[in-house]
Amino acid sequence: MIRIEPVKDQASLKTFVQLPALVYQADPAWVPPLTFERLQFFSTKKNPYFEHARWQSWLAYQGAVPVGRISAQIDELHLARNDSRTGFFGLLEAEDSSEVFQALFDEAEAWLHAEGMAKIQGPFNLSINQECGLLVKGYEDPPMVMMGHARPYYPKHVEANGYQKAQDMLAYRMGIHFSLPSGVTRFLQKAKDSVKIRPLRREHLKEELGIIKEIFEEAWAENWGFLPFTDAEFAELGQHMKLLVEDDFVQIAEIEGVPCAMLVAFPNLHEVIHDLKGRLWPLGWLKILWRLKVRYPKTGRVLLMGVRRRFQSSPMGALMAYGMIEAVRQAGLRKGIEQVELSWILEDNKRMRHILESLGAEPYKTYRVYEKLLK
Repeated sequence: MIRIEPVKDQASLKTFVQLPALVYQADPAWVPPLTFERLQFFSTKKNPYFEHARWQSWLAYQGAVPVGRISAQIDELHLARNDSRTGFFGLLEAEDSSEVFQALFDEAEAWLHAEGMAKIQGPFNLSINQECGLLVKGYEDPPMVMMGHARPYYPKHVEANGYQKAQDMLAYRMGIHFSLPSGVTRFLQKAKDSVKIRPLRREHLKEELGIIKEIFEEAWAENWGFLPFTDAEFAELGQHMKLLVEDDFVQIAEIEGVPCAMLVAFPNLHEVIHDLKGRLWPLGWLKILWRLKVRYPKTGRVLLMGVRRRFQSSPMGALMAYGMIEAVRQAGLRKGIEQVELSWILEDNKRMRHILESLGAEPYKTYRVYEKLLK
């Protein structure tokens, strides 16, 4: 018998956080998240996401043993921007059991329906601006920082519960020992007086974050599922950048002094924490700091990139994208990075996919967002 219990106190939340360790214990590609960080993330007082969203989460038990989990979220910002009454599911983890998956989905769907939702999409952990999509290709490689993982049996159980594909998102992988196409190099040289590619100015961090946020919102506004960051959410991202990101891992392209494009890359912290088993004590913090200073990660992830809309279909837009990629590539070479992931890229974003593939990048992971009408 499968029993579903709501997460309602700190003890059950800790079980919720630690449940993936049971699901992935035999999966060498899984990277255990830091328990402390996850508890902070799920705190309605500390995570700015909860300023505009409400949620409920559940655990599935077989006897006394936890065997699965799921969450359901309603985002007021999403509802304000869209006509559809859509809620979300996320944080789905479970053993290979159709009964467990069905019980979890039944509970999440019933909660959203009772709250007035007509459709459910997911997985989102917890928002489209955080981890999103179910991994449906690329299980053999560990996930990059801020990207999800899954077991190969997940898609069949999701689809067996009536869910259909809403959107696929791709993660591209590329080594950084490449050269720009010769025509791009010549174009960059000719345009150097009007186009300036510069790194983050840390001494003006608040202003720089405002620039990055503004370009992101303009560049991504027409993309599927777009939802802007709140100021509090972007300020939190800025704190991560301040602590973990080198200045030249952030690049801003200016045309005659006006910021028109941006790119933000992170070192892959999953390399740093993969063997800590979610624990910071007693030596976890020391290992993280030592590895970032002495044994820097060999991989990184480009997680934000955007060009203002008026340049998106123009040669100048492509030029800025190539120029920022080259600037971050040089920064990665200086730190000893060997490979980067660019994620996520919508499957129908042909312009960006063409740029990446012209540099030798390959799509090696696919993340799928599913949807279903609620009855």
